[in-house]
Amino acid sequence: MPESTTPHVSPTRHAPRFGANYTPTQGWFHHWLDFDLDAVRADLDSLAQLGLDHIRVFPLWPLFQPNRTLIRPRAVEQLVELADAAAERGLDVNVDGLQGHLSSFDFLPAWTQTWHRRNLFTDPDVVAGQEEYLRTLAAALAGRPNFLGMTIGNEINQFSDGPHPDPDRISPGQAASWLERMLAACEAGAPGKFHLHAEYDAAWYQDEHPFTPAQAARLGAATAVHSWVFNGTAQRHGRTGTATEQHAAYMIELAKAWHTDPHRPVWLQEVGAPAPHIPAEHAAHFTEATVENALDCTDVWGVTWWCSHDVSRDLADFPELEYSLGLLTTDRAIKPAGKAIARLVAHWRGRAYAPAPRTTALVLDSDPVTATNRSACAPGGTFFEAWTALAAQGARPAVVLAEHAHDTAHLAARGITATVTPEEVD
Repeated sequence: MPESTTPHVSPTRHAPRFGANYTPTQGWFHHWLDFDLDAVRADLDSLAQLGLDHIRVFPLWPLFQPNRTLIRPRAVEQLVELADAAAERGLDVNVDGLQGHLSSFDFLPAWTQTWHRRNLFTDPDVVAGQEEYLRTLAAALAGRPNFLGMTIGNEINQFSDGPHPDPDRISPGQAASWLERMLAACEAGAPGKFHLHAEYDAAWYQDEHPFTPAQAARLGAATAVHSWVFNGTAQRHGRTGTATEQHAAYMIELAKAWHTDPHRPVWLQEVGAPAPHIPAEHAAHFTEATVENALDCTDVWGVTWWCSHDVSRDLADFPELEYSLGLLTTDRAIKPAGKAIARLVAHWRGRAYAPAPRTTALVLDSDPVTATNRSACAPGGTFFEAWTALAAQGARPAVVLAEHAHDTAHLAARGITATVTPEEVD
């Protein structure tokens, strides 16, 4: 497994970055069909007042590349206009290219579906089309100083395996090859930028899933973590349980177990307070606890909340929890979670970010490449529950792979002075 296809670069910072995944108030991500720059500016104004420094932006792939050889110039221009509007408000921009999958809806171009059904990850023509699309978006923004870089796509690993109803099956080797090619395309379009990929938690928790922790931890400029407690964590441990309030921190530490660079950045790229698992009246507390616990981990690049604004009730068929995840309402009023984020931003402004190393590590017995027994790391799994028990005891546990548990150089580089196995946890 190669360590990276892009340089491990990161914008200079002395405090953690805070941002939001931008969900437009008018039309949700369908706003690209009726792009209104004034409405976008108003949305961004409401985010800037929270003190945020970046947004993550989602083009809809079928609208930007409706034919394999047609990447619509006007759509690309609108993306650049959005990025420029963000710059005017002091917001950096990360762009997710292949959308892909958003809030339970799939957005795939017609040239990959039904009569043109081809594997998204292995078909030569599809992969070449994806490469050109990512390269084009990256190149259009390469000269903008507020352009952070590309994320290949939003949780596109969900297309590769169950429980997706119609997956494009691939092997871990094919997944790695596809990721390397997509990252190289981003780098070709915008050399030296902060390019990465991002998966939902099947990569960490689902046995035999083709996208692996090693890929997440060794390919691209950072490791992306998407933390959602509706995955069984809140159901099992409750809204204020240690596992719930430290789920993001757990995923960060789990990710770091696979790092070959002990100071590789981890980006908490998606995290939110989903109702009813986190009731509305508890959202602010959950937000503060989640972020504070995440920032008790070293080498966190930043926190990007899902999402910026609520989804309008005028839009049908979303899962119920998707309507209320915003930091602001569809009228751009700040919600309790938004106020909590604003307080955190103010607290961290100008402060050095230097959490103490986590000196005790829980040993994970897993293959360092294929990540066997991933289900033990999932909510309810033996490893997950052991880590939670240690955290509840105040141990601030890290995670180390069994192959490194007696590697003094590896442990010293991470500041680990003691290891414990799940069987030894009370």
